[in-house]
Amino acid sequence: MKQHPHFLSSLQGELYDWRLWAARAVVLTFAAISGLTVVALTWMSETAFEHFREVQQQFWWTPLLWTPVATLAIVWATRKFAPGAAGSGIPQVMAALSPEIHAPLRHFFISIWLAVSKMVLTSLGFLAGLSLGREGPSVQVGAGIMHSCRRWLPKRGVVSDHGLLIAGGAAGIAAAFNTPLGGIMFAIEELSRSPEQRSNGLIMAAIVLGGLMSVSIYGNTSYFGVVGAIRVDRLDLEMLWPGLLVAVTCGLVGGLFSRLLIVSLSGQSGDWFSRLRLRSPLRFAAFCGLLIAVIGVVSQGTTYGSGYMHTRSLLDGVDESSGLFFLLKFVATWLTTWAGVPAGIFAPSLAIGGGIGSDIGQYVLGISSTTLIALGMAGFLAAVTQAPMTSFIIVMEMVDGHGLVLSLMAGALLSSGVSRLVSVPLYSALAELQVRRAVPAPVEDVVAKEPSGSGHAQPEAADAAAEPGKSPADASGKTV
Repeated sequence: MKQHPHFLSSLQGELYDWRLWAARAVVLTFAAISGLTVVALTWMSETAFEHFREVQQQFWWTPLLWTPVATLAIVWATRKFAPGAAGSGIPQVMAALSPEIHAPLRHFFISIWLAVSKMVLTSLGFLAGLSLGREGPSVQVGAGIMHSCRRWLPKRGVVSDHGLLIAGGAAGIAAAFNTPLGGIMFAIEELSRSPEQRSNGLIMAAIVLGGLMSVSIYGNTSYFGVVGAIRVDRLDLEMLWPGLLVAVTCGLVGGLFSRLLIVSLSGQSGDWFSRLRLRSPLRFAAFCGLLIAVIGVVSQGTTYGSGYMHTRSLLDGVDESSGLFFLLKFVATWLTTWAGVPAGIFAPSLAIGGGIGSDIGQYVLGISSTTLIALGMAGFLAAVTQAPMTSFIIVMEMVDGHGLVLSLMAGALLSSGVSRLVSVPLYSALAELQVRRAVPAPVEDVVAKEPSGSGHAQPEAADAAAEPGKSPADASGKTV
């Protein structure tokens, strides 16, 4: 049996080790900076989308011209200046955490340059009216900011590079959704791969501090308000079968969505669209932008952006959109991601899931149930990410629906289980593609070709056969 520590000796040991306190101060400082940076991304994205909405509401036809051109410009800028910023951002962080990716290669996925580029390009995506979220980009931004603090840590620091990436990425989720618990669970369920990383108290403190930066700016409010203040229907026997139907439907549709993204982004399909994407990515991006604009016009503008306003309207019981919303949002989000722009899928997934729950409530039961909407949000997000605990905690915190804890947990677990019958985990598959395209690059070549002060290595160092302007994540002509 271990002896209890002597209080004075333990206190003296804590105070004597200045490296320990220096490391703690640096990590927590950069955690706060990461959170504030994500808050800045939130402001930039919301401001950009407000400008788009102002013009779109005055002249409904402007997206038909503006969105294709803007999408082409975003993809061009991404491929030219920051190839590693394309896509969600979560697969990049998971790739950077992979043991096959050594320190010199991490700049392809995580850096200050990519964090700044991600913020600008994601905001431009909102300005273009694309169907995207900022939560995935927040993970890459937070991880990039947090990982940069390693140069100020003592040589024998208490936090590894992997620990910094986990803390920064999870702090990004916590700050983006204003859900500190969701950030911690995201770190455990998606990013962590070893018990010591999961139990590091300093990492958890950094995640919470990063999330609290959002609270300090926007206040301690729920992302979608309070479901309980509207009407919380207990999932009793009368609601059991509708709840199961929502969970299973979200599992099937979410699994299909995940599988579709993996097949599309891997470029392994031989269809005409995939060949066009490989042969002429800019024309393909403009074509996707045009389709997204057409879908937006058909849906009367509800599919533009993250879907936050539509989801909020559903929860408030004032939504009057057609029952095709979830299908149109599904296609618009898929096209946005496939185009190759820096875009997340968390918020659009919540909107799609909320639409499924609302449609089942209205067209199957003939009622409007906020409980089914919340179940759909958690279920679809769990099905797409196959991270059920993260999904139900995020939704619970976002709607302040603590009375639905067991219902949300059960629905998310069931949806995630059904999704596994349809698709492999989305982020793991995309991260594997990132690693596979990056590893062939000789480390010494990458180091030799990395420009000083750029924050990222030259793309052509990844693969001798890669075309100019492409990174390892895009070495084969495909952006993940």
